[in-house]
Amino acid sequence: MNDVTALEFDKILGQLSSFALSAGAREKIAQLSPSLSLSEAASRQLETADGVRLMRSLGSPPLAEMSPVAGCMEQAVLGAMLSPDELWQMGQFLATCGRMKRYLQRGEDAFIGVAAIGRNLSPLPEVTEEIQTAVSGGQIDDRASAALRDIRRQRLILTDRVKDRLNSLLRGNPQYFSDSFVVTRHGRLTLPVKKEYRARVPGAAVDTSGTGGTVFVEPAAVRALQEDLYQLTLDEENEIRRILYALTSLLAARDREIRLNREAMETLDFLFAKAKLALAMNGSRPELTLERRLVIVNGRHPLLDARAAVPLNISIEPPLRAVLITGPNTGGKTVVLKTAGLLSLMAQCGLHVPADEGSVFSLQNRICCDIGDGQSISENLSTFSAHMTNVIRILRQISDGSLVLLDELGSGTDPAEGMGLAVSILEELRGIGCMLLGTTHYPEIKTYAENTPGFANASMAFDKESLMPLYTLHMGVAGESNALYIAQRLGMPDYMLRRARAAARERTPGKTSYGEGDFAGQNALAAEAAPQVSAGAPLVKPEADELTKPRSRKFGVGDSVWVYPQKEIGLVYEMANAKGLVGVQIKGRKTLISHKRLKPHVAAAEMYPEDYDFAIVFDSVENRKKRREMDKGKVGVEIDTNL
Repeated sequence: MNDVTALEFDKILGQLSSFALSAGAREKIAQLSPSLSLSEAASRQLETADGVRLMRSLGSPPLAEMSPVAGCMEQAVLGAMLSPDELWQMGQFLATCGRMKRYLQRGEDAFIGVAAIGRNLSPLPEVTEEIQTAVSGGQIDDRASAALRDIRRQRLILTDRVKDRLNSLLRGNPQYFSDSFVVTRHGRLTLPVKKEYRARVPGAAVDTSGTGGTVFVEPAAVRALQEDLYQLTLDEENEIRRILYALTSLLAARDREIRLNREAMETLDFLFAKAKLALAMNGSRPELTLERRLVIVNGRHPLLDARAAVPLNISIEPPLRAVLITGPNTGGKTVVLKTAGLLSLMAQCGLHVPADEGSVFSLQNRICCDIGDGQSISENLSTFSAHMTNVIRILRQISDGSLVLLDELGSGTDPAEGMGLAVSILEELRGIGCMLLGTTHYPEIKTYAENTPGFANASMAFDKESLMPLYTLHMGVAGESNALYIAQRLGMPDYMLRRARAAARERTPGKTSYGEGDFAGQNALAAEAAPQVSAGAPLVKPEADELTKPRSRKFGVGDSVWVYPQKEIGLVYEMANAKGLVGVQIKGRKTLISHKRLKPHVAAAEMYPEDYDFAIVFDSVENRKKRREMDKGKVGVEIDTNL
């Protein structure tokens, strides 16, 4: 799945195409792509804005189907004869060009810039009048020429004379005929004579009925009149052909003007399709900039029901470059990514976006995303493999002018390794300097965003009363999955919740499963006190003391530990405080680090003898000297705790 498809931009193009009437406009839409030029993108936006102004001021533009025009003109230039229906379509097209020119002239009077396209239209009123006079409803009208009008008048008179003579024969000998009316066969007026009376009616047999019981006879009495009528029919056909060739020649002689008309009308069709989409989405013209800014004010995903969608408000402006979103599943995190990416694509393509005025979009040289699990049986790709394949592709393609959208960063594998990969990927993206929107559940990533310049946390709001997501983005606040809270509200027993909390605290990098030994205390308690429960009955568990020793207490002074996500080795100089922060010395620098970011490396007991003086390791020479002076009772000595 490519980035455009993942962001569903193809569906936006499908909606846009539905508003176009011409094949040329639909072809322009199919080739529409984001502009990398600020002036070009701004010009596209202005065209759309002018189209919206025209439609709001003057109503719907006079557009018509233009598909037959190119084919008709190609035939005309080659010397072929256009049919009455084709000429009628060409007349309709030229008439529409005239109406559009007048429509745009009114737009120019209102100082709407794009209306100047109307100056390129040549409606050819004399040609239009000739066609509309000669052709009506796909047929050649009597007004096409005096000769045609005269021929048709003579035909009517002669046809009436023939019918009068034949009707007289019908009335004189009704027993000879199977019907009491004149029948036309093969273009000739005939009488339906019964087979047994054929000899009684002199004349030429023109046709026979299916059963053979009736012979259609042209009586000798009207033969001469019929020949005259046939000649008039030939004269009419010849005159019609002459008129059709003459009208076709008129069009061929104005091929250049008509071609320019078609191109201008297709351009206007494309422009007004963008305007119709903007009005349908209640969109607005965004501000475009080369600065690394992304501001969406009350934005809505264009494929969601606008009445139900919760508006999105997000702002990424220097020095901020990246926002990592956390929160519950189905809380709308992925929709935020898709909305930001899709609206950015639309803005660079010159389309108005479903957001309020004040929205700002930076021109992105690439918009890359990893959204969805991407599993593929045919390509033997797991969710994790699909994510990694996408991420590696993205890292190869992007620069500091790109927008990257990463959904569930580091998911689909061992949590510790996934977290490590996520941090490594974020560090790489930070070095590249691209704009980033990502989602995650890892608490370590929240800490990373909080402590890394250019990064910020954001969260999706959650109603703890109704247990429903609110789909509202809160900038600057890390979110929670609320899994334990939801489980508690849904009735999970307290002892299971305590077990879950303990497991969450005990989770260490690289540990993905727990055996019976990990929860010996809980399992023993459960075996001793858990009541027998019948199906459907509420679960009850008695209270118990703290079941596990907090992990923060497992780090003693002198222990060597791994520090994540940097993967550096440090020494513990101070045990965890009430907030779970452990004092760690890394490369001679002392700092407080959350115990969740630490993993045991080598215990102090394995490196130092009993009663070892750790001041030798953690204190400077100057501080150790001062301590000895204090031990001797000297006053006024101050220890520098930063050494």
